[in-house]
Amino acid sequence: MDVPDQTARSELDRALALDIVRVTEATAVAAARWRGRGDEAAADEAAATTMYRAIARLPIEGVVVVGEGEESESPILYIGETLGAASETDVKVDLAVDPIEGTTLCAKALPNSMSVFAVAERGHFLKVPAIYMDKVAIGPGYPDGLINLNVGPTENLKAFADAKGVPVNELSVCILDRPRHGQLIEEVRNAGAALRLIGDGDIAGVIHVSDPVETGIDMYMGTGGAPEGVLAAAALACMGGQMQGRLIASNAEQQARARASGITNLDRTYAIADMVSGDLSFAATGITNGSLLGGVRFTKEAILTQSVVMRASTHTIRWIKTTHADVSKFD
Repeated sequence: MDVPDQTARSELDRALALDIVRVTEATAVAAARWRGRGDEAAADEAAATTMYRAIARLPIEGVVVVGEGEESESPILYIGETLGAASETDVKVDLAVDPIEGTTLCAKALPNSMSVFAVAERGHFLKVPAIYMDKVAIGPGYPDGLINLNVGPTENLKAFADAKGVPVNELSVCILDRPRHGQLIEEVRNAGAALRLIGDGDIAGVIHVSDPVETGIDMYMGTGGAPEGVLAAAALACMGGQMQGRLIASNAEQQARARASGITNLDRTYAIADMVSGDLSFAATGITNGSLLGGVRFTKEAILTQSVVMRASTHTIRWIKTTHADVSKFD
């Protein structure tokens, strides 16, 4: 990956200011209007359209690296699409987007649905296809290399418990509640750890390990979307923590997608630095109430949002509660 010069970095600083959280705020509000209505397609369309329009106004030339799928699968925010209102002097960046992390959660008004947007220097996001990724993640403050996808869940739990100075039965592990995780769930329980099973939202699941005191989650395990894995890695790069991921291509079509993305070694294990690098910023706004972010609230006078915006190079984390008195800007 290219190392940006100081001029490029100063331009990136300007492009990665609070503008990105305004994108997730607008997107979360659009999605929240469909919260609890049971219409996933309508919520997703409203969120994607709003995010597309908001990014298109930014003074950047951005290429979608993590998006809503291939160009043949999505009319907007597709992988490879160029967005932004850039002039010749504006900065070139890569974009990772998820208008609704947890579409089902939004449609059912369940916790931890949020809008997510990350921006990095050009060439600093791992390009992955829309396939699965096996993941394991923990929060900050532990020796590098403590977790390892090449060993079993029991070994990872024991290593983490020893490093934390607690027995395994004091650990809590977040796992997506899916039939494919039946054996994993059984092994984690047999090892003695508690489980937090979630229906959707594995970006939020990974982010939760960054603050186990607040969320009650020590470790994330299991398979979820590969694009979501890159976004989760971006968040942990800012907040601190460890994560490993390995792509899973279970059929010829998925293997072809991986090759088209430039992935030639499907056995490779990726650390955070392999998935995201350089200076990047990450923003998320709650759509529904969650462990880290409150959801959008509508009142007669204003719209209230809760967001987090982070930067990897400085490990700056800003928690933002915003009262939007001018509700017309969301029309």
